[in-house]
Amino acid sequence: MSTEPDTASTGRPRAAADHADSESIIAIPSMDPFYRAPAGFEYAEPGTVLRSRAVTLALFGVIRQKVSAWQLLYRTTSLDGAARVAVTTVVLPVGGRARPERALLSYQCAIDAVSDRCFPSYVLRAGARAVGSVPQFEFMIILYALRRGWVLSLPDHEGMDGLWGAPIEPGYCTLDGVRAALSFEPLDLTATTPVALWGYSGGGLATSWAAEAAAGYAPELDIVGAALGSPVGDPGSAFSRLNGTIFAALPAMVVEGLRRTYPVLDRLVREHVAAAGLETLSSLHRKTTVHAVASMVMHDLERHLDMPMADLLATPEMVQIFQDIQPGKSAPEFPLLVVQAVHDPMIDVDDVDGQVRRYRAAGANVTYIRDRLSEHLSLHPIAAPVTLDWLSDRFAGKPTDESSTITVWSLAGSLPGLRGLLGLAVSTGRAFAGRIG
Repeated sequence: MSTEPDTASTGRPRAAADHADSESIIAIPSMDPFYRAPAGFEYAEPGTVLRSRAVTLALFGVIRQKVSAWQLLYRTTSLDGAARVAVTTVVLPVGGRARPERALLSYQCAIDAVSDRCFPSYVLRAGARAVGSVPQFEFMIILYALRRGWVLSLPDHEGMDGLWGAPIEPGYCTLDGVRAALSFEPLDLTATTPVALWGYSGGGLATSWAAEAAAGYAPELDIVGAALGSPVGDPGSAFSRLNGTIFAALPAMVVEGLRRTYPVLDRLVREHVAAAGLETLSSLHRKTTVHAVASMVMHDLERHLDMPMADLLATPEMVQIFQDIQPGKSAPEFPLLVVQAVHDPMIDVDDVDGQVRRYRAAGANVTYIRDRLSEHLSLHPIAAPVTLDWLSDRFAGKPTDESSTITVWSLAGSLPGLRGLLGLAVSTGRAFAGRIG
């Protein structure tokens, strides 16, 4: 098998390992040879690093950050068990010394798009042109998490094809990204390094799949906990509720992502969607999340159908797909933290309540916090300090309480919450100044 490494045999990056970062603009993943699977990769074990390179990270593609970062191309697995490749970006502070107690946090960004222009491995690099991609904004929270001294893995959990909304497979991508990071020599991690998972919104959904797949797919990993921020709960319900609203692009992008996962859906779309609707769906491959949302405000997909939307969604094929993509079918063996805004206009609290109920019915330990005053976009930074403290406790081996649900006015209302938000504000200021998070 040819691994075509971009690093020396020691695993340390060569000086010219990332020559593209010296340029003003970098290639999107579909045009970048680094992302191409090497010959014979399918014979490697899942999580095997096939290629690596050092990269420079920058806030909004412009403000370079003083962190050490590499990208790892690794072997992973598709929903149907076929060999695939994916990329994760691994990050640690510049000058950070290897410590035996170092932990690994896999953070799943809210890619929430089918365009590779929104993949974290592209968005977070110096020279990226990805205006309107969500991971650009999440980078400030990522840098704040980096201050805890953890190594971070930031996988392109949609794989190479932008499979947003697909079940299970994002979990495989995430877990194999963890395997790749643990074996990558410059990070000084080991097979026994404790691991935690975290994601918000679409990243929370990917984290749900990783948590559910862990016991069967990667039982050797020492996963101590997973934090699921607004993890969608029921993508089928979200589709019906958001179509025709200001967020109509989100369900449309899920359809476009799922067409690549389910041939039967692709057939239904081609049979029942008019040419103008097909063009609308295809155009999403060129758009970042914010661009897509802005271009499809109040867009109703039903106007492109030759049958009522309700009738299409009631077909056996669509019912099965919506059942497949609903998380919460199995209980992770490690504790979960779930946070959700009560008045979230994008992710309905009832859907997340249902996901939590399913986890608990299967035997999972879930701490569920519902926030009354936040909405979808504000809850992520507001909940970040509490989430990071919870993850720190899991890494420290502290016991968790029994499953509980609490509803608070605001996660920012406590002294630790306010202190954490102040820390996040300071970290963000340092990021805009080009200093370590």
